[in-house]
Amino acid sequence: MTGSRTATPLTMQELPALAVLLAMEGLPNQDIADAGRRFWRVDDPDGLLGYGGLEIYGRDGLLRSVVVPPDRRGKGDGHAVVDALSREALALGLERLWLLTIGAAGFFERIGFTRAERSEAPPGIRASAQFAGLCPGSAVCLRRDLGPPAEGTASAVTAIPPETAPVR
Repeated sequence: MTGSRTATPLTMQELPALAVLLAMEGLPNQDIADAGRRFWRVDDPDGLLGYGGLEIYGRDGLLRSVVVPPDRRGKGDGHAVVDALSREALALGLERLWLLTIGAAGFFERIGFTRAERSEAPPGIRASAQFAGLCPGSAVCLRRDLGPPAEGTASAVTAIPPETAPVR
């Protein structure tokens, strides 16, 4: 369905549902209750699209734990979840998103992320649990610029296409 989408911050009591889905997909979940992590549930009128989270390091964010239930895959719901999280990141004042992935680099590249060397990530991102040990060294590092470029620079990738339904 293409109706309005909502991104709702998860409470501590809702984290176990996310942990179960992450575990089913073989994704790290042992640190989701740690301080400094923010997670959202993204829904449309038909129900749950998926979950995702952000860790904030200055103007950079670490996109993590993006997961879509098996029955919602292949319908654009993953893209919708990332767009919702990108909107949340913009609202929080972030300028870039970074992520690590083992098997979904192609998906993230199709929706506007570009490959980067881990060494290009800001120090806070590199020191995160994801970069420091939860994700193996073989994981692909990706980034996406969220906002308009500074004056006098080339245009940045826009994270949120104008045709995307608003997220509240």
